[in-house]
Amino acid sequence: MGDSAYIHGTAPEEQRRLSRLNELLNNAALQQIALRGGEKILDVGCGLAQLTRAMARVAGDSGRVIGIERSVEQLSLAKQIAASEGEENLVDLRQGSATALPLRREEWGCFDIVHTRFLLEHVPDPLEVVRMMVEAARPGGRIILQDDDHDVLRLWPEPPGFVELWNAYVRSYETLGNDAFIGRRLAQLLSSSGAGPVRNTWLFFGSCAGNPDFPDYATNLIGVLISARDTICATGLMKLDSFEQVISTLRRWAERPDAAIWYSVCYAEGIK
Repeated sequence: MGDSAYIHGTAPEEQRRLSRLNELLNNAALQQIALRGGEKILDVGCGLAQLTRAMARVAGDSGRVIGIERSVEQLSLAKQIAASEGEENLVDLRQGSATALPLRREEWGCFDIVHTRFLLEHVPDPLEVVRMMVEAARPGGRIILQDDDHDVLRLWPEPPGFVELWNAYVRSYETLGNDAFIGRRLAQLLSSSGAGPVRNTWLFFGSCAGNPDFPDYATNLIGVLISARDTICATGLMKLDSFEQVISTLRRWAERPDAAIWYSVCYAEGIK
């Protein structure tokens, strides 16, 4: 498979956005994953490893958690964050690709849970990744996929120009050979990889003005778009001045007393 392309980059601003995104979403994710303790867990594309460490806390001393991350920058920051919180030994963090998992021979086929989030939308062959995940799971193990379907986002009141910008953002995935609608395909990917899908659901990721967390949701949305600006504009999907104008409109929209974001993350799990 060709190299994956992460549209948002690894700049410090993007790392801060990802960190806050984790804080907003991880509790809902943990409720769905429903760990009981003692699990062996493999987290593929673990990013800053905040969810990875959260799973490790629940798995406890009798469990074991390995996190795999391709980006050297993200892995380095993940280790710094873990150390700053006194959890440098909580998770085994390894650098490596989702299609060439850095596992020892005896580790293959032993994991109770193999998990990934926000990875499949950024790779040209997501089925290859899921097949690798299934291979790492034990018979009867759970394969858990969480990812985006960018078609489900709604803002209200709709800011002028936002639909055009969001469509350009979605189309920018195509220019990189990725799938902005991968979320709707998660059950199919499980089935095609040999893991029978048993459950799918949504993790609501939205808020409205008046909620204390709403500014963070709005900032995350704006950050998503800004981090993709170079790709969007360089590929001719939108002119830079139009892009900046819509971003300014979004910032004003975020100050409205009636603003609302409606979005959900797709979740599916299968059994090997």
